[in-house]
Amino acid sequence: MTRIPVKLPNEPNLSPQIIAEHGLSEEEYQRVLAIMGREPTLVELGLFSAMWSEHCSYKSSKVWLRKLPTKAPWVIQGPGENAGVIDIGDGQAAIFKMESHNHPSYIEPYQGAATGVGGILRDVFTMGARPIANLNALRFGEPSHPKTRHLVSGVVAGIGGYGNCMGIPTVGGETNFHAAYNGNILVNAMTVGIARTDRIFYAAAAGVGNPLVYVGSKTGRDGIHGATMASAEFSDDSEEKRPTVQVGDPFVEKLLLEACLELMATDAIVAIQDMGAAGLTSSSFEMAAKGGLGVEVELDRVPMRESGMTPYELMLSESQERMLIVLKPGREEQARAIFEKWELDFAVIGHLTDSQRMVLRWHGDVVGDIPIPPLVTEAPVYERPWTLTPLPPALDPRSVPLPRDWRASLIALMSCPDLASKAWIWRQYDHLIMGNTAIRPQDGDAAVMRVPGGGHKGLAMTSDCTPRYVQAHPETGGRQAVAEAWRNITAVGARPLAVTDNMNFGNPQKPEIMGQFAGAIMGMADACNALDFPVVSGNVSLYNETEGRPILPTPTIGAVGVIDNIAHSVGSRITQAGLGVVLIGETRGWLGQSLFLRELHGREEGAPPPVDLAAERTNGDFVRSQIAMGRVAACHDLSDGGLLVALAEMCISGGTGAEVAQPAGNAVPSHAFFYGEDQARYLIASGSADDVIEAAHAACVPAVLLGYSGGPLLVVKDLLSLPLGDIKTAHESWLPQYMSAAE
Repeated sequence: MTRIPVKLPNEPNLSPQIIAEHGLSEEEYQRVLAIMGREPTLVELGLFSAMWSEHCSYKSSKVWLRKLPTKAPWVIQGPGENAGVIDIGDGQAAIFKMESHNHPSYIEPYQGAATGVGGILRDVFTMGARPIANLNALRFGEPSHPKTRHLVSGVVAGIGGYGNCMGIPTVGGETNFHAAYNGNILVNAMTVGIARTDRIFYAAAAGVGNPLVYVGSKTGRDGIHGATMASAEFSDDSEEKRPTVQVGDPFVEKLLLEACLELMATDAIVAIQDMGAAGLTSSSFEMAAKGGLGVEVELDRVPMRESGMTPYELMLSESQERMLIVLKPGREEQARAIFEKWELDFAVIGHLTDSQRMVLRWHGDVVGDIPIPPLVTEAPVYERPWTLTPLPPALDPRSVPLPRDWRASLIALMSCPDLASKAWIWRQYDHLIMGNTAIRPQDGDAAVMRVPGGGHKGLAMTSDCTPRYVQAHPETGGRQAVAEAWRNITAVGARPLAVTDNMNFGNPQKPEIMGQFAGAIMGMADACNALDFPVVSGNVSLYNETEGRPILPTPTIGAVGVIDNIAHSVGSRITQAGLGVVLIGETRGWLGQSLFLRELHGREEGAPPPVDLAAERTNGDFVRSQIAMGRVAACHDLSDGGLLVALAEMCISGGTGAEVAQPAGNAVPSHAFFYGEDQARYLIASGSADDVIEAAHAACVPAVLLGYSGGPLLVVKDLLSLPLGDIKTAHESWLPQYMSAAE
């Protein structure tokens, strides 16, 4: 039965301005009128605004996301739930996802970043997993920008504050600086958790009459319009949007985590959903929609922390640390006892119906009555015009001058903002808590965590993207982001299993931006298919622009792999003398879009390095086989900065030098050989170098001995000789000095 809702006192008439402020176009509002058969109330308009926002509906990206591979024998749950789920053996599942909190972190860096961490943690533990690790991918503006230092400080403090208080280690990530992020930083947060394969919880509601229960913190006015704000460009009034940023409390979230897992150990739960973007609106709507049911909500029963709150505010608040649960009938008191023991709010706020409608009541009066299916079936889906970015011409390395001073060139790269040590950042994160961290942030290409209850098993995890490659050619950049994540998992000895992505782009209504998105998806799909690396979860963040200036297109790839025996994993540190330094993969000396070209010559030009997916697969599988045979003491994939930067990182982290030379007869110019960013390559330090090279040739994998480890210097024959201490000082000093400088 359809009811005409009561119009509340002081509720404004809907004007074109109010409709526009809710992010709905005229065409979309006409669609709302057709669905409702009448003018909506303000709270109903708010529901449509939130559910049809870019942030919640993916209306500009959905048609492209469908092109990504999402299935594999080990995938238990792909995109469409709170997080992705993969089988890691022994009755265990890894549950993980990455999500953005970009706009809030620019407006209020501490709380924006902190609540980003809190939100992704809830996405994972709402499915029954205990989180074991956090990662993050951060992009800031140029260091000279007046806001950058403040934003770095606030974001890092927010991530550390929330994760540390939760007792969950932050074990990996990446941080880049570029002028394109001056007005719109990126904060992408990832969480990995472990659950039993037979105890995974989903959001689809079931059972007419079953109680709908609210648990966690009380609802306040923070975060209202958060989903809508995240679906719009910034302008010069962005500071005025501070009230749309949520406020987090990690201590409450820790209680919520433990209470939820305790309730999950019973059989009382039918469905569970965290209250993330759009709060009570999205959680109640999505649960009912997935179950094909209706829901009736008594809004005056919602626990509130502020007086005078309205139905509109209650439905759209994004207050943190809250969950919505459908319980089996008669289990309310059992659940209440658990949440009250953990000193959390618990309230039965409604029940499921067979009406397929969302009915909102306020002190007995109906204030909202919306049909649920049309919000899904009639939701706008746009195939926006797009133009692909053409592939730039390849850069001839001979057009780039050789370094006048090789020592100075390496020091300049090792101390540049993108390559300088990020220890100042990760030392603010507790990366060892829980005692399961086997490979720490500075010790390897991916973090490796011991799987609780998994015997000797470990999980490897990483996040990767090279935005300058994506900007130059999105298809190649998307392919490379996936391939590098796959290499990083491989380099520690793990089998790459699955991907979560975070698609950060500008305004999709611009054909060139939509073309960047389309090209990146094409490249990612190619790589995921070729590498058997399905996408199981993710997030899209569009409208990352300020005053019409877009960010670099940034499709961040989070990845997870498994290693059967954690004792067989390897890091990237060279810690002993006498090891052969072996280069795996072909080097053509690709300087286009390289950091050498940008940092030493001020040029961002040329095509990015091509990605040969067959070579990625062959070379990576070979490297993993050598690690499994115990022939590899250290391994590092080659990416930003090329071969010499990778070797320098291996030497200074392990405290052992090396002497290498360009192989005799190699025709690649020396600066392109040592600083080129060719893909599908690894550096291996091995006590069995001859055996590795012989096996590589048998497997048709390019491999060459460059030299041996030992001594206190990094020596490149005929080019440079540098004490490790000089490199280490330059590498480790830039960020602390930058952050301690006067504003």
